[in-house]
Amino acid sequence: MPKLKLLRRSSLPGLVLLASIMAPAADFRISGPYTYNNLSIFLLHGQSGEGGRKLLTLQEAMDQKKVVVFETGHVNELSIENQSSQDVFVQAGDIVKGGRQDRVLVTDLVLPAHSGKLPIAAFCVEHGRWTKRGNEQAEQFSASNRALPAKSLKLAVRDEKSQAKVWAEVESTQSRLGTGHASSDGIMSASLASPTSMQLSLEDRKVVEQTGNYVQNLGKIIDGRNDVVGYAYTINGKLNSAEVYASNDLFRRMWPKMLQASAAEALAERRAEKAAAPPTVAVVKEALASGDRGRVVSKEGADRVSVMKKDSDTMILFEARDKKAADEYIHKSYIVK
Repeated sequence: MPKLKLLRRSSLPGLVLLASIMAPAADFRISGPYTYNNLSIFLLHGQSGEGGRKLLTLQEAMDQKKVVVFETGHVNELSIENQSSQDVFVQAGDIVKGGRQDRVLVTDLVLPAHSGKLPIAAFCVEHGRWTKRGNEQAEQFSASNRALPAKSLKLAVRDEKSQAKVWAEVESTQSRLGTGHASSDGIMSASLASPTSMQLSLEDRKVVEQTGNYVQNLGKIIDGRNDVVGYAYTINGKLNSAEVYASNDLFRRMWPKMLQASAAEALAERRAEKAAAPPTVAVVKEALASGDRGRVVSKEGADRVSVMKKDSDTMILFEARDKKAADEYIHKSYIVK
């Protein structure tokens, strides 16, 4: 198992008591489901807290040349620098494109303004390449416009923390998406430029076209709803995951990237038969509450953000809290087992 940087593990005694104080059962108002094909979205409504206000996302910051992610020559460690005067939210599961091979970042953190270079843990999501690709720079990464598109990949990165498992799940997800091969009309898939790259598979022309149908039909469900702070989703009628943020502003910044990832997962899991009906709002609410009630198994973090992992019979919850915002949660990621 690779050594993960920017992580500090605390002892478990006292964490259970701490969890009972910090994490009440899920109290979101839930609307939906909003359904396209085999993907159903439930919107989670709640009050915005102080955490998550006026934060750039990693995607925005890299697009605006405010954050640079550097190659280090080590597969499981990169370095990152915020060169701007704004704090930046980095979410576990963010993929960075370029370098010597595409990587996925391992943990939630808030990158402070003018941070200087800091180490950040990563896993490879492109097995085999260790040179520059095309016109990209080998010394740094060009973008972060995709996120992990499968529950199995999230668990491999955040729960199992295994590079071998990540590679296996990348291959499995690519196979289910049908990329990495010549397309049926004889046009080579874009992913063949690097057949093991999760990023390039998600950029494949046919994958973009098909996921675009999901995004077009579901992307506007948040319009006019200024109290939405997260969403839960089901695929083929089964609850899959949920992402919750400290504020409506941070949720809206993350929404396009996260919906795209959910759409890609739904595409990979699409079946010929009609999808089963999604569960009721009551079932979703109880599932999230069970995650909040889970047993605390670890607490890790950098100086500003701590990430608590909870485990219940049916759910794993990763809860990131921002010490600068009165220790409010900044992000909750629920993953159904």
